[in-house]
Amino acid sequence: MYKNKKVVVVFPAYNAASTLEKTYKEIPFDIVDEVVLVDDYSTDNTVNLAKQIGIKHIIKHISNKGYGGNQKSCYKKALELGADVVIMVHPDYQYTPLLIKSMVSIIVEGLYPVVLASRILGKGALKGGMPLYKYVANRFLTFAQNLMINQKLSEYHSGYRAFSAEVINSLNLEANSDDFIFDNQMICQIFRKGYEIGEVTCPTKYFEEASSINFKRSSIYGLGCLLTSIQYWLDVKGWVKFEIFK
Repeated sequence: MYKNKKVVVVFPAYNAASTLEKTYKEIPFDIVDEVVLVDDYSTDNTVNLAKQIGIKHIIKHISNKGYGGNQKSCYKKALELGADVVIMVHPDYQYTPLLIKSMVSIIVEGLYPVVLASRILGKGALKGGMPLYKYVANRFLTFAQNLMINQKLSEYHSGYRAFSAEVINSLNLEANSDDFIFDNQMICQIFRKGYEIGEVTCPTKYFEEASSINFKRSSIYGLGCLLTSIQYWLDVKGWVKFEIFK
């Protein structure tokens, strides 16, 4: 626990056997109480390895539900375990769990109810090997979204996030997509509910085993981000109401 607040880390996993143990070993267990791994119908040894290294809370999907569907299972289980703070870390070792203490302290101390680990603050993205086209797309989408929803995040696309349980409970997560756009919808929901989001700078690593999506799916994701921001703008104006913001 951190100051009597229960801290739960969630791993949305898919074919993560080659990097899971390295990621798990960097978790600061002096403050983290539980780890939840949700396996989205992997074809490798992710589940057996998770058991071997000591993860007690393992959910195995009987079919592939997608990245967003995986997160829905993650957050549901974390709340069932009585989490006060939930941290999502990808088990592909692209982000280091060593930042968990900083992210948790920001939430527990009441500074921000949500914290994103940003690859863009500083020079972490390109230094860590982010492909140039992804970096350019990230900057364009972030600029466009900040304009449309009147915010100033350094990026909307980090997969390393910490939330207070209060925030998660307030969001209509089941209305969100089961695909990659879930992440972006969740951020817009958070802002629509009136919460603020803090950011910390985060080093990142791009390598063969790290998860990634191809150019086609990246393009679909980018269009989805813009559509979500348009929906947010229309909902704020009161011209059209969307289920995800209820």
